Amino acid sequence: MTLFQQAQEAARTIQGLTPLQPKIAVVLGSGLGFIESRVTEGVALSFDKIPNFRTSSVTGHAGKLVVGRLAGVPVMLFCGRIHLYEGHSAQDVAFAVKTAVLAGASTVILTNAAGSTRADWTPGQLMLIQDHLNLQGTNVLTGPHDENWGERFVDMSDPYDGHARETIKEWAKGQNLTLQEGVYAGFHGPSYETPAEVSMARTMGADAVGMSTVQETIAARQLNARVVGLSVLTNLASGVSPVPLSHAEVKETADRVKGDVVRFIEGILPIL
Repeated sequence: MTLFQQAQEAARTIQGLTPLQPKIAVVLGSGLGFIESRVTEGVALSFDKIPNFRTSSVTGHAGKLVVGRLAGVPVMLFCGRIHLYEGHSAQDVAFAVKTAVLAGASTVILTNAAGSTRADWTPGQLMLIQDHLNLQGTNVLTGPHDENWGERFVDMSDPYDGHARETIKEWAKGQNLTLQEGVYAGFHGPSYETPAEVSMARTMGADAVGMSTVQETIAARQLNARVVGLSVLTNLASGVSPVPLSHAEVKETADRVKGDVVRFIEGILPIL
């Protein structure tokens, strides 16, 4: 089967899980799996039970799909993702998002844990992604073109929907929820960025650095899905932080701010 046919097969499996027909897909980043406990009427399926899906080998990524209601809104909740640094291709990394859109999602909310390049932002804050830098050395659109996916030369002038961002910022202001906005730089990983790399990214305009999201965004935009991106700033990046970085710190910070993350996700779903 072609990649498109594989995604169609996976999408049919997702559509058959429940009578709900979610228009929103949410991808949960490192340490954010606690959102699953908020789902009602949920039906769960591990990634290895979905045709053609890959499973994650990273702690903090449960590797399952939950279809149900979150804040009363039907959603596809992807608890975890796979990454380039696990040895997967860009096409594999973006496969879940592509499948979600084929299964009916017109909006994709991508979340991640990221390091802040700014000393004036504190760990635990939330950053609405305005734009990104693809520093991962690859692009999901590379290779033979299958027109079933859409245009080959995808317009990326508004990767993270501007109208949605304005709506979300107005909502956050009314909720007294501190919400930063900035540029996310996607690196390949799995090693954390060096101080020089963080300085480079900051010079190029990045406010946060991480190892995901970029390929998924490009794939979603090729399929004309609306993308909303959220970074949970779990740590200060190398050269900004006075202490060595660790994945344990990322998960600990994500757990500490889970109340704000839940409030954000559940708050924006009805308005999107």
